This record gives sequence, C-alpha cells and structure tokens, in this order.
Amino acid sequence: MVNRPVAPTAPELVLETDTGSTVMSPSRDYHVGRDPSCDIVIDDARVSWHHAVLRPEYDHWTLEDENSTNGTYTDGHRVHAWDVGPGTVIHFGSPADGPFAVLNRRPAPDAAPVSLTGTLRRPTTVRPLPARTVRIGRAADNDLVVDDLLVSRHHAELRSLSDGTYEIVDLHSHSGTYLNGVRVTSAAVGTGDIVGIGHSDFYLVGDTLQEYVDTGEVSLDVQDLTVAVERGQRTLLDHVSFPVGEKSLLAVVGPSGAGKSTLLNALTGQRPADRGTVLYDGRDLYHDYAELRQRIGLVPQDDILHAQLTVHSALSYAAELRFPQDTAKAEREARVDEVIRELGLEQRAGQHVHSLSGGQRKRVSVALELLTKPSLLFLDEPTSGLDPGMDRSVMHMLRGLADDGRTVIVVTHSVLSLDVCDRLLVLAPGGKVAYYGPPEEALPFFGFDQWPEAFEAFERERDRDWAGTFRSSPLYARYVADATAQPRRPRSGPVVITPPPRPRTWCSQLGTLVRRYTAALSSDRTFLAIMIALPFVMGAMARALAGGRLTQQTAMNALLILCVGGVLTGAANGVRELVKERVIYQRERAVGLSRSAYLMSKVVVLGTVTVLQAVVLTLVALLGVDLNAPGGEGVLMPPLVEITIAVALLAFTAMMLGLLVSALVRKEEVTMPLLVLLAIVQVVFCGALLKLDGVPGLEQLSWLVPARWALGAMAGTVGLGRIVPGRLTSDPLFEHSAGVWLLDTGMLLVLSALFGVLVSRLLRRHEPVVMRK
Repeated sequence: MVNRPVAPTAPELVLETDTGSTVMSPSRDYHVGRDPSCDIVIDDARVSWHHAVLRPEYDHWTLEDENSTNGTYTDGHRVHAWDVGPGTVIHFGSPADGPFAVLNRRPAPDAAPVSLTGTLRRPTTVRPLPARTVRIGRAADNDLVVDDLLVSRHHAELRSLSDGTYEIVDLHSHSGTYLNGVRVTSAAVGTGDIVGIGHSDFYLVGDTLQEYVDTGEVSLDVQDLTVAVERGQRTLLDHVSFPVGEKSLLAVVGPSGAGKSTLLNALTGQRPADRGTVLYDGRDLYHDYAELRQRIGLVPQDDILHAQLTVHSALSYAAELRFPQDTAKAEREARVDEVIRELGLEQRAGQHVHSLSGGQRKRVSVALELLTKPSLLFLDEPTSGLDPGMDRSVMHMLRGLADDGRTVIVVTHSVLSLDVCDRLLVLAPGGKVAYYGPPEEALPFFGFDQWPEAFEAFERERDRDWAGTFRSSPLYARYVADATAQPRRPRSGPVVITPPPRPRTWCSQLGTLVRRYTAALSSDRTFLAIMIALPFVMGAMARALAGGRLTQQTAMNALLILCVGGVLTGAANGVRELVKERVIYQRERAVGLSRSAYLMSKVVVLGTVTVLQAVVLTLVALLGVDLNAPGGEGVLMPPLVEITIAVALLAFTAMMLGLLVSALVRKEEVTMPLLVLLAIVQVVFCGALLKLDGVPGLEQLSWLVPARWALGAMAGTVGLGRIVPGRLTSDPLFEHSAGVWLLDTGMLLVLSALFGVLVSRLLRRHEPVVMRK
C-alpha cells in the first residue's frame, strides 16, 4: 500500500463483495487478491494471489490488473487499466460467473442509505439499464420475472423516457410498488433511488439496474427507542438500544411491566416509538414501513387460528387473504404445503386445530406467518402455558427458523431454554436495558445463580440504576456499542405510518371470509346443535301458548314468546363471535384485511343463519294457528307472512346487538351474563308488561329496544287491541295500519344499521394504532 501525502479529490466509495463491504478512502490504494494481507480478500481459485489494485487518481478511481492469470473484467471486457466509479461492476477471473464486486458512493452519515439494504450487500443480479420499457412481475411473460407470491403477475413497468431518465409505473398491483419506501403509482427514478417490489428491491447505479432479493438474512439495529404515556409522565421504554445480527435468535425477558410488549409493538411498527430509530438492514423501518411491513411476521401470544378448521384449511384461507388476488390456487397451495413440510406438520395437516397440543398449535401459528416469507419474525410469549418439554420444543423450532435464514425475536417469561438463543435482552422496570449479550453471561453479570433471584432483585431494587451499571460495563461496549457498523440516525420529524395495501379487493376478501366463516361454523358441532334446536324449542313453547287460535287469553303470551325467541336466537348467534376472534382480527387487519369486509362477513353468514332460524321459529309456532286477524287479513300481506318478517327482522337486529356487545367486552366469559340481561331488557321494554306510551323517559328509552318495534308490528298484524282490549294494547304502535306496520319494521332496520355503525367503531378501538384510520 502507498500512502499519499496529498489526498486526491476522488470520492469515497464502498466496494461490495460476496463477503462484505469495504469503505475506500481516496488517501491510499486498495489491493484485491487471494493473499490474506490484501485489502479486499476474495477466496476463489480463479482469483490470483495479487489480482488487481484500485487507485485514486485526482477526481476519480482507476482499476489496474496486476497481471492476473484469469483476468479482470468490466462490461464483459478484459481490462488492464480502466477508470471506475459508482455503479461499476468488476468481475475477477471470469466475465460470466467469476466473483464480482460493485462500487457505490458512500452515503453521508445523516443521509438515507444509497445502497439498497444499507448494509451494502452483494446484488442478486446486475443488468444494463434498459433502453425501452421493462415490465416487472411474477408471470413468465414479463421482461423481468420476480419469483415472489407477493408480486402481482404484471406488477410494474420501468419506462425509459425520451430525455434519458426513467419512470416506475405501478400496474394496479395488489401489494404496491414503492419508491424509497413510499408507495407510488408513477414516479421518476434517479440514481440511488430504491424501487421496492415484494421482497425485491431495484436501484439505478450508473448505467446498471441492480436487484437485491431479501432472502431473510437481515440485521436489525435499535437506536434509543423511547415510549412515554400519560403526556410524558410515565416512561415505558427508556433509550433502548441493541443490535441483532443476521440469522440470530434474540430472547427478550424481564419482570412484568418492564416494557416487553411495548418494545414488541415498537419493533413491529404496531405502535411506533415516540423517539429513536429502528434500522432494518440499514433502512429506517419507520420511514420505509409501507414497503418493509410485509417482510415482518408477528405471532401473538394467543393463537391466530380458527380452532374449528383443519390445519391445512386454516393455512389455505390465510394464504388466500394475504397473497395477491391474481395468485393461482395451485401457487397458494404449493406454498401452504411447503410451510407445512418446513415445520414438520405433514401428519397434522388434516387434523382440526382444536385437537392439537399447545406446542403444535403454536407451530401452526408460526406456519401461518411464514406463508409470506418474512425476514423478521416476532413472537409474543410463544411458550406461555406449555409444559417444560413443549417449551423446549418450541424454542428449538425457533432456533431452526433462525438458522434457516431469518432474524427471530421472542418475548418470553420463560427462562428454561435461553441457552438456544444467540442473544438475550433483559429489560428492567421502567423499560431500561439491564443486560444485552450472550445468555450464558447474563447471570454472572448480575451476580446471581438463578433467574428467580435476578427477577426478585429487579422488583426489590426498583430505584437501582440497572441500565447505568450495564452501560459502564465492558459488555456494553462489546455487545452493543462496538457490535454494529450502522451510523446513529436521529429521527427527523414525526412518524407517519399509513395502513397497508389490500392484497385483494373488498369483494374478494368478503368472499373468502364468508367461505372461511361458514366452514368454521359448520365444523362446530355444539353451535350447530344449538342453532338447530333453539328455534324448535322456542317455537314449540309459543305454539303451546297459542293453541289453535289467538284469543284474549293466549295472544299476548304467544307474541311475547316469539319476541323472546327472536331475541335469544339472534343475540346468542352474535354475542361471542367478535370477542373470541379478536386476536385473529387484529393480526389480519395489520396485514391488509378490510374492517368493513370482516364485519360484513359476520353479517352475511350470521344474518342468513339467524333469519332461517326465525322463519323456523315462527312456522313451528304459528303454522296452522288461526291468527284471528281483522277479516283474516294482515296489513299488507297475509298475517303469517307479516309476523314471520317481523320475527326475522327482530332476530337480525338482535344479532347486530349481540355483535355490538361482543365488540364492546374484553373477555368472552362475560358474554353469557350479558345475553341474559339483554333478554330481560327486551321483555321489560317490549310493551307487553309495562305501559310505555306517554310515559316520559321510559317511552324514549324503549325506542332503542328492538322487541318494542317487533311486538308492535306483530300486534298490528293481528289487531291485538281488538283481541285483548286494555290500556297496554292501546299503544299507537300496535295499530292495525300500513303506516304503523311499516314504521315498526322500518325502525328495526334503522336499529340494525345503527348497531352496525357502532360495531365498526368499536372494532377500530381494538386495532393496531397504525390501522385506526
């Protein structure tokens, strides 16, 4: 090497090879070869011991071949001396398949990375910039084929414009086309701009188009993450920093309230940190979240599966929702089978999820997230509730996933299998880093023999500066400060994260959700038994009260039982359906599920079931019974038809009310007591027991009770005031007239719509922060 007393004005460059990258300063020469003493060592038999040298010459760099045996090549030509610069691709030993290096301009410390990944990896392919339009997509007829199920068949076009510039145009793809992390429909592309399509990224360097495929071997660098609530009065995360290497398994432990879940939400973008930066392979995760979110998998603590489905069915429906709409069924099924094999679930593919052990269900949850090939996989308490054997089995599974080329981060309370992890992050109360490094060095650092002693110390000595002790230790320098080459990047401005694109249209999502929900309900034998039995039982009770004819003694009780039956039928169908699927909904919403499509799928399936039950209930109760209507006629239609419509609308509205309760509560266990309460309220305020007309307060309150309007419609059909004279039946809503009957039934539709709007608003409350738009 020759040190130059006067530094040339040549730019600093970064030379990327298969084994890493080297920052080249214009103050000296850089030698390339197999000799371990070379500046850039390439261990390939075709490369000479001293192969070539890169020299700064005034305002540029030159490449000189040092009489190598097999030659040095650029642009397919063997060279002996050549001017090089950003974008130059150099092949050593062979112009076709020899090891190669790429030159890039070095980004400024506070600038976005010029290279695709920020860690200056070797490009997957390098091709000359096109002189025409190049179509990019998954189908074989594209000019540039991207083998990725997240990519649409015809995804985007890179267009060469007449002025020599380029433009990227999205072809109505489902997962989106991104420029520097921002979704675009069309935009100009310049040197250094990153075009993201699925797991592939493209950028223009000189006269070449370089492609990088995210295969999963990515690093994560967390810098000074801070999260505060209550207007900054309480800190949940306090300047948390640590690096995670490629193919690493990181465990995050700490006492309750130490901020583990907050950290998980910050790292996945579910709830971005107030301050600090997360670097995904050198790229700002928050800034580029729109593009990078599809490369992140999250397995919540609770299973994200419909327990009534088989393993294969659950994964197939998930693939249908997550992959683009133009993905063929055969392509989705092939990916499902691939994931099943990867996690060793072949023998369980046809088994119902509810019949699996806890560890097996966790494997299926992980398999669901692996469908889209995430590079970062996060798990929240995956071993919670498992016995020690299952605990270790799950952790070894995660070890295998990391070894296969992913970065895996697991939040856990269990310390039984920390030895299989590469790194351990210990959070102390207040969200502070008490330790980061190899698991085996943690307890000696704290001075304890067992983990329970350490956790007791965290709780007992809350005022102790655990983070300060760690920062002043040699372990901090070794495993945090000196373990990353990423520059510090203070965040500039607030985080703006938009909802993800929908991989499928609203109608397509609705169709998939309806089929999946129908399959889940039809596999639930308990639900089917109750669904079939309830209308027959309630109908039989009403028929016993009605006898052969509605009379003064039987009419009111028969109609009241129909009201109670309609309410119980509808509300029982809906009262558990949202709360029991809350974790599933939250995860699917985070990857592009439409809130309205999800709600509508419930309305369509449950509504159909509920209306059919109401029809059965009414026919069992009144078919063949003399309804004693005025002149044997209803208001607008035959009496039995009108009563059937009223009961069906009541049951449907009660189902919507049940969904409202299900969206409101936090635990499934409280839904049954609330169902009983709903039934009692309907009975009290329907108008059969209390006089409501003209009673201030009670009358207005009864307007919100569906049974009030349903009883009014049925009473109007049969002319109840004529059959059962009295102060209760003189209610104007019981009048035998077309206008009143239409008002009664119309109000049931209005209440259904009102309850639907409220359910949608309540669903929003349970969504990730980034989805509440």
